[in-house]
Amino acid sequence: MYIYKAGVVGAGTMGAEIAQVISYSGLPVVLKDVNQDFVNSGLKKIREIYKRRVEKGKMSAQDVEAKMMLVTGSTSYDDFKDVDIVVEAVPEKMELKKKIFQELDKVCPEGTILSSNTSSLSISEMGSATRRPHKVVGLHFFFPAHIMKLVEVIPGLATSDETVDDVTSFSESLRKIPVRVNECAGFLVNRLLMPYLNEAAYCLQEGSASMREIDQAAVAFGMPMGPFTLVDNLGLDVCEEVGKILLESYGDRMRPAELWKKFYDAKLLGRKSGAGFYNYQGTDSLADKMVEELRKQHGGKGSKFSIERIIFPMINEAAYCVQEHVSKASDIDIAMRAGVGFPEDKAGILAYGDKIGLDVVLSTLEKLAGEHGARFWPCPLLRRLVGANFLGVKTKRGFFEYT
Repeated sequence: MYIYKAGVVGAGTMGAEIAQVISYSGLPVVLKDVNQDFVNSGLKKIREIYKRRVEKGKMSAQDVEAKMMLVTGSTSYDDFKDVDIVVEAVPEKMELKKKIFQELDKVCPEGTILSSNTSSLSISEMGSATRRPHKVVGLHFFFPAHIMKLVEVIPGLATSDETVDDVTSFSESLRKIPVRVNECAGFLVNRLLMPYLNEAAYCLQEGSASMREIDQAAVAFGMPMGPFTLVDNLGLDVCEEVGKILLESYGDRMRPAELWKKFYDAKLLGRKSGAGFYNYQGTDSLADKMVEELRKQHGGKGSKFSIERIIFPMINEAAYCVQEHVSKASDIDIAMRAGVGFPEDKAGILAYGDKIGLDVVLSTLEKLAGEHGARFWPCPLLRRLVGANFLGVKTKRGFFEYT
């Protein structure tokens, strides 16, 4: 299926950025929201992205106007009567998304693909709200969508192979890197990322290290930014919502640190609220006081911090994803590099595990499980690999084979 025209529902930050990416590829796109003010805000965001490209010498002012002509703002679904694909990018509320899909189902041509930019909600459930579940698919862009290369392609239970192939080709036409992810709670990257962020929060509230020390250790390891800086950029409300979904599906190994709810209740949501783990308003930091209170509640025991404590849970969860056939090992490593910025020199989260030795990963997880509980309990696949002497690079076989 060739896509000639696209639609985006939701003119917020992500919706506007996705519409910009589509227009930059040369396709006309309709950007819809519930009122004209929201639409205008989205159009302004798109123009600002193009303006920055002009300032960097990557585009001319004339090119910008040509690209902006491809974007149509709308407050009506009537403008979706001739689109070939729709990307829904509204808040993470299932009932809202299902209602939008029902409206799109009535208006869009029979062959139109309906996709969702959801980061964690069920594609199968969204598809059930339509008469075309075979045409419903997850298309998860990463923030900021005009910069990040990764797109997760998530088929629901009823999604056809043809639809998966079509959105994969569409993603590639947008100069993105599509990775197929079989549907599960949190999908792939968020499922791997949350244990990393969550363990950093446990380390902080237990007095293992300060925010800055943990962030600095992550950057020294090769991550583009530390876990607390990342949460502040993503929004703690988004992370808290994903954390709930993961806890419901995976139980104790995803149990969130108390710190998340404390910060959420205090509306310390990150940059969007002016303060999160770090303060962006130049006033006294409430975060430091709340962390100190939590440490007193935990007796200030000062558990030991190590980079393995925040990195190894990602290796463990990646092993679960291989075991459950969520994605191929090679795709997991691609996704972590393109979606999170996992260090290029370490090749990928699973390749890194192979490099240091899966026996070392397993013994370290067992030790951490003894000290901190179920969230470090090793994946059965990891035990099987070690039992088979598939230890990684040193035995020439682990998650990957080596010559």
